[in-house]
Amino acid sequence: MRRIRKILCFLLPLAALLFASCEEVQEASKYDNWQARNEAFIDSIARETGDVLVATEEDALNMPVGKMFKVMLNSASVSGRAVYVYCRKVKANPSGRRPLYTETTSLYYCGSLITGDVFEGNFDGYTAVDQILSGDKNPTEFDAPRDFTVSGWLWTDPIQFMREGERWLMYFPWEGAYGESGKDNIPGYSVLTFDVDFVEIVEDED
Repeated sequence: MRRIRKILCFLLPLAALLFASCEEVQEASKYDNWQARNEAFIDSIARETGDVLVATEEDALNMPVGKMFKVMLNSASVSGRAVYVYCRKVKANPSGRRPLYTETTSLYYCGSLITGDVFEGNFDGYTAVDQILSGDKNPTEFDAPRDFTVSGWLWTDPIQFMREGERWLMYFPWEGAYGESGKDNIPGYSVLTFDVDFVEIVEDED
C-alpha cells in the first residue's frame, strides 16, 4: 500500500505538469506565425475585392448584396500608403437613412479573429470563417442592440456609408485595427472581422 502511495505521489504531479504543458503548446500553436497568417488572410480578401472602391454615397447605394468592395480608412496609413477596410453587404435597405459623423447609431455587432473566435459582440453573427452567409445567424429577441457614436469606433469610415436596416461584413487589416500591440484579448497583428447589423440612428431627445 505504501508503495502504491509513493507511486501515486510521483505520478500525479507529473500528470498535472504534462497537462499544463499540453495546454501551453495548444495555446502557443493557436497563434503560431500569427502575423503571416493574418496578412495572408487579408491579402486573399483584397484579391477578391480588386479595385472596387466605395468613395461616395452613390457608390455605396449602388453596391449589390454579396459583392466585395473597399472603403478607405481616413485615420490609418502605413508609410503614406492608404489602408482599406474590405466590406460585403449582407442586407441592403436603399430607403434607410445614413448617419452623420456626429450622430449615434444603434446596432448589433459580432467581432471575430481569423480563427473564428469571437472577442466581442452582442449577438451570434457571422465570423471570419463563415463562407456561406445564410441561415439563422440573426439577432434574436434575447439580444439587445448597443449604441455607438459614429466618430468613436473602428468602423467610423464604413458606417457613414451604411443605411438603417443594412447589414455589412467588414474585414479590418491589422494596420487599421489595433496594430502591432493588440488590445486586451486581441493579439497584435490581428485582422478583425465585424458583422454589423445597423438598426437605426438614435434620435437626440433634447
